[in-house]
Amino acid sequence: MVPEQLRRLIQQGESMDVELKGEAQRTYHLSAATYRRLGEPSAYVHQRGFEPLQQEQMVLQYVQKYGRITRAEAAELCRLSPSQAYRLLQRLVKSGKLVQHGRKKGSWYERQA
Repeated sequence: MVPEQLRRLIQQGESMDVELKGEAQRTYHLSAATYRRLGEPSAYVHQRGFEPLQQEQMVLQYVQKYGRITRAEAAELCRLSPSQAYRLLQRLVKSGKLVQHGRKKGSWYERQA
């Protein structure tokens, strides 16, 4: 099926087995109910990924445990691209939860003192 057909099915309530994610870059994946029926409820969470608030909490917990984090570590931890990890870390800096040290590749982040 092409994405346009899936989008229409979802909007019409015809298919509750597929969910839409994202605005600019839309992706489709199986619903939690489908994974439950398949006997694999945790697979839904794995394929869905982490929500932004979860990602922030994961980064903050990592920093609490290890003292600091780099962009590469944040990307690996949250399963993000390097640019997505950078934006996540910058949100935490802007909100006052982290402080950035250094610039570019050598930068790292720690908790606000």
